[in-house]
Amino acid sequence: MTKVSMTVNGKAVSAEAEGRTLLSAFLRDGLGLTGTHIGCDTSQCGACVVHVDGKAVKSCAVFAMDVAGSEVRTIEGMANADGSLSVLQQAFQDNHGLQCGFCTPGMVMASAALLAENPKPTEAEVRHHLEGNICRCTGYHNIVKAVLAASGQDVPAVAAE
Repeated sequence: MTKVSMTVNGKAVSAEAEGRTLLSAFLRDGLGLTGTHIGCDTSQCGACVVHVDGKAVKSCAVFAMDVAGSEVRTIEGMANADGSLSVLQQAFQDNHGLQCGFCTPGMVMASAALLAENPKPTEAEVRHHLEGNICRCTGYHNIVKAVLAASGQDVPAVAAE
């Protein structure tokens, strides 16, 4: 076991981890941040997306030790300082961009990364960017609407397929 230190959601943290401990397990088991979901453990579903040094990564495909010293942001760090929902989180709620909620943390984190890179994406760009995130409930339409709404754009009544 080795002590792994990083900054998570603006706070310096340390916990013991084996060399093979995945970042997703480190966050959930080592730090108690269970908002990062583990869906497939093979980086196929996107439920575990977090930001590492500002970039979206699938935390089930990264060893915790490999991001030691990094800045990590999880879904728990997305809310506003006063605890209210961020613009993106509120857009997901307002546009019914979730159903069972299992994929939602990964969708929000992936969408936040997109909006950081491209503040006004087209519908096609949103759909393309979220291809690595699986949702079994929504059909993606309302997720796309939520991302467009969060970007300040008009939300189409019917999205193109």
